[in-house]
Amino acid sequence: DYKPPKTQKEWEETCFLDKSFHGYYKWPKIIRYPMNKRERYTKEHMSENVVILYERFTDKNYINKFIQFMVLDEEKEAINFDMFRFRMFKGLFRNFGLALVDSFMDDLYTLIRDKTKTQEGSHRVAAEIVAGMIRGSKHWTLDMLDELWKKLTPFLNEVCTNLSVETVSHWGSCFKYSMEDEDPRRMYRLIEFLRSLMNNQTMGNTFLETSQWSLIQRLDNFEWRIPAIWCAINQYAKEFLDHPYKAIREHIASVLGTSLSFDIRLSNGQSTRHPNVDQFIDSVRERLNQAIKIYEKKPLANISGQYVEIDSESRRAVNYIETVIQLHTQIFSGHIQPVKHAIIRIFPHLCEIDSIAANDDFIRDSAIICRMCLAVTYFDPSFIEELIEQLEQICSSPKWHARRAAIEFIQNMIFCNLFNARPYAQRLRQLVFKC
Repeated sequence: DYKPPKTQKEWEETCFLDKSFHGYYKWPKIIRYPMNKRERYTKEHMSENVVILYERFTDKNYINKFIQFMVLDEEKEAINFDMFRFRMFKGLFRNFGLALVDSFMDDLYTLIRDKTKTQEGSHRVAAEIVAGMIRGSKHWTLDMLDELWKKLTPFLNEVCTNLSVETVSHWGSCFKYSMEDEDPRRMYRLIEFLRSLMNNQTMGNTFLETSQWSLIQRLDNFEWRIPAIWCAINQYAKEFLDHPYKAIREHIASVLGTSLSFDIRLSNGQSTRHPNVDQFIDSVRERLNQAIKIYEKKPLANISGQYVEIDSESRRAVNYIETVIQLHTQIFSGHIQPVKHAIIRIFPHLCEIDSIAANDDFIRDSAIICRMCLAVTYFDPSFIEELIEQLEQICSSPKWHARRAAIEFIQNMIFCNLFNARPYAQRLRQLVFKC
């Protein structure tokens, strides 16, 4: 759904809309867009002033010295991605095309393989150059783009398998500014590269896995315009909700929250190409119920003398519960229509969690937050009846913690839905006394 035309003629004639708000729910009466074609300087057609620039940036010796200067040119205690240099490189590659790429590639590899104390500065400069290269190539021909990505793909693969705490933020900025306010059809090669990081996860290396998920998250630049990618990410990531490492689970919850945030109903109908919240949450609800039962039956830790044994099945159940809570919160933080039927159906389980989280402050506090996200949301009257039925079910539960969670929820829900909940005042009053 975001792939570009296949021929150069179609490529040049395509209407590329770089702003994501075009076409979201209506089209403007008049759309002005630039032709996807731009002349570049060639050796035969350059003014004297331009020749000076061209000769400088094709001189390997000059480039090497210039890069070394940029590596060392940084503020004290702050090595930040430099937008001015990014724009400079964007202009160079836009105007001179592939002629400069070969001049920089050897130095780029040298920069990312730097293991000295200037490693962070080297990666920052490499990220600025690559961002300018990608952004500056948007008006290149298809053949030029193919040639560029033959060189960039192995380079970026090496980058993404050797990320460090100091360098990951610079490459995140690189991808962000490369794609910002761009039509995904222009950037489909970079989109595919980021999507491929899911299949290249370095199992066992927690930091690399976490970093790669954070880079995948940069696809949120395209918002609703890449539904096929969000579906692919959603399908893959949902299998790792019980991942053993918390940092990775948090990133997965964040990415899944983004992928589900575009399932909305507009005036002209329902979004059908994006991941469906109801289907996803219903599948999660079944596994969440199983996880709660497992945790109730099996203690997380078995103490025998001086030894403490962690039950692996219970550990996975706790991991799953934590991630579902975080995902629920993420949906409400980024979705403009977060209340769905499945969100209401999963609510009793979110209350039951309190019964097993008495000794886990993190899960208990997170569960309270995720329930309050639902409580403070405006409810369309069509959802209130279903919600009250779920609350009645919870208030009949033998679990005291679940009933208490429901009472706290009702207070906040009524306060934020005072007028549309008024027809149900008597039933809600009975619920409170019942609990």
